[in-house]
Amino acid sequence: MTGALLHERFPEVADALPFVRLGTAPTPVRRCDLGTTAELWCKDESGYGDGGWGGNKVRKLEWLLPEARRRGARTILTVGGTGTNWGLATALYGRAHGIETALALVDQPVDDHVRAQLRRLENSGATLYFTHSKLRTILAAPWLYLRRISAGKRPYLLPAGGSSPVGALGYVEAACELATQVAAGELPEPRHIVTAVGSGGTAAGLALGLRLAGLRTRVVGVVVNDALPLDAQHIVRLAGRTERLLRARGARFAPTGLRPEDVTMTTDWLGPGYGHTTPAAREAEQRAAQAGLHLETVYTAKALAALLSLDQAGVFGAGPVLFLNTYGPRP
Repeated sequence: MTGALLHERFPEVADALPFVRLGTAPTPVRRCDLGTTAELWCKDESGYGDGGWGGNKVRKLEWLLPEARRRGARTILTVGGTGTNWGLATALYGRAHGIETALALVDQPVDDHVRAQLRRLENSGATLYFTHSKLRTILAAPWLYLRRISAGKRPYLLPAGGSSPVGALGYVEAACELATQVAAGELPEPRHIVTAVGSGGTAAGLALGLRLAGLRTRVVGVVVNDALPLDAQHIVRLAGRTERLLRARGARFAPTGLRPEDVTMTTDWLGPGYGHTTPAAREAEQRAAQAGLHLETVYTAKALAALLSLDQAGVFGAGPVLFLNTYGPRP
């Protein structure tokens, strides 16, 4: 698959919302045997991306990089933790498409992954600004923005995780892809889809995309970041901004009527905060590995831990339930 399914659904937006394919689609779906009561499936995004750092960040960049070029920006200015996968993916894919990256980095708990990630970031070609805290990042933002203006070209300013209305299109696209796989009989229509939520773009894009694709699947977001507002109201607000973006760029469709009551967000598996592991996440990571699923304990293993606990509590019934593995490392 080379073109965007979203463009097939709304051909009128193809010129106004450009897209570049950065990975091989569709990503695979398969049954997972983790001893759950519910029929469990996985859509594995871990291999998505033709180079650099993979996973769900690449889905967002497929829309964000062309948008940056459409705006004439030479630099993407964004923010992340010191172990940011988003920042590294932006730097690597941006460089391949002639766009520089400037990163404001906020401290997070330091472990082997963060140390290795910082080395990768230093070698990525990105300009790094160590702003240390959320408050200092906010205060430094105007200075960073002015500093990155080049020859009258303004930088493309993006929030953490690329979770802007344009970035959320990455998982509107993934929801359309899932609907195509359901229609082809590759998996049954899930009653629930469980995903980690670090900045909100994946959950918001899924919630909107599932509606547009005609699926009744409910998004269950497992919040792993305590530095951002990520309740159902904020997720649906971002989905609504993405819906309005589609209309503003020419898409014609009936209002989805998406409401906060239509998604489930939980912070029960966050633990001490962003970047901190938990015993439940470590256990889920080990169980996943036995089933051939590679996770990490900051994002995806917390989401799987939530899924396993909710399954045990009978929340999903017999399912089917879909786990979205958004972790995509590259050595």
